Amino acid sequence: MIELPFARAEYQQRLHKIRSEMAKRGLELLIVNDVANQHYITAYDGWSFYTPQVVLVPIEEAEPVWIGRAMDAAGGLLTAWIKPENVVGFPEDHVQRADRHPMDWIANWIVAKGWGNRHIGIELEAYYLSPKGHARLVAGLPNAKWHDADLLVNWIRAVKSAPEIAYLRKASTLAEAAVARAFEVIAPGVRECDAIASIQAAQIAGSSDFAGDITALPPTILGGENASAPHIMWSDRRFGDNQTIALELAGVCRRYAAGLARTMQLGKTPTRVSDTAKAVIEGMDAVLDAVRPGTSAEAVEAAWRKVIERHGLKKESRIGYSIGVAYPPDWGEHTISLRPGDKTVLTPGNVVHSILGMWMDGWGIEISETILVTETGHETLTRFPREIHVKS
Repeated sequence: MIELPFARAEYQQRLHKIRSEMAKRGLELLIVNDVANQHYITAYDGWSFYTPQVVLVPIEEAEPVWIGRAMDAAGGLLTAWIKPENVVGFPEDHVQRADRHPMDWIANWIVAKGWGNRHIGIELEAYYLSPKGHARLVAGLPNAKWHDADLLVNWIRAVKSAPEIAYLRKASTLAEAAVARAFEVIAPGVRECDAIASIQAAQIAGSSDFAGDITALPPTILGGENASAPHIMWSDRRFGDNQTIALELAGVCRRYAAGLARTMQLGKTPTRVSDTAKAVIEGMDAVLDAVRPGTSAEAVEAAWRKVIERHGLKKESRIGYSIGVAYPPDWGEHTISLRPGDKTVLTPGNVVHSILGMWMDGWGIEISETILVTETGHETLTRFPREIHVKS
């Protein structure tokens, strides 16, 4: 018996919304390349996306079709809700060969199904769709009418159901456990890699009631001058005395990610760090005051900017994004962004990760919250002290 993340009725509701949007756009077939979207539609879950893998959503069929490497079709039978004949594997002789490509086989399968002359929507910005793969698919379907359907599914994902929010709550407890563990293990002389190992243990096994999953982004701990750049990876460097350390961590449950960033200080806190932290925390209060149904994404960012400008600070990058089900290399949904110009109106069920990182010259701090938009306002799913954690 397959243990699905959600009831089958939930998947049917998702398909209904997807097909409604397809109908509006005149699409007769949707080719889904985004791995998170594939999981959202079918529940298929496996580390098989290093070879071409698609989900097909025809406008009239009751169930979608998963197509991937033949050896991974067994994973579809174990994890996906769709009927076995809709789990299709391309043959091994198409894997990483110079003279043929899996998309050749997939195109032939679509033609054999009678879908080769349709108006086809395809996600053109998906991480694991290569230029060669797309070119071979188009070449194999010369009678199709192609349409860019990028983010069609993502925008539907942006409004979470109650069962999805339940997973995000669990993910939030794992995120809190990860930050708490970081505060415990990070100290002068400790290697970054050893701290990361302990943090990852908390991310995966931080609850006795449910399992944690691998995070779509790796844990980020930025000590000293490395905190001036937001995406530096760990090494065997050792934390030093009197370092400011920015932490960007997360928890993930059944692929649903909740982010949590905090800052800790080894030794005495420099005045510039404490003053910036006060401004950022005040800015987070302003963000939370602004998050409610009917408010635009850009209005939330404007509330933050008004605060930090009063403190003489400036931040060029966006301060948040929609978050939910996620696979590497990113946990953002690529839809809502809290930044100037994004006029998206927040709706109950939206979940945004607002991350207020200030990366200065030679140091930096980070504070974030995963925020649910409710019917009457908002709820912070991650609940953890925002002040700099000082460890003397």
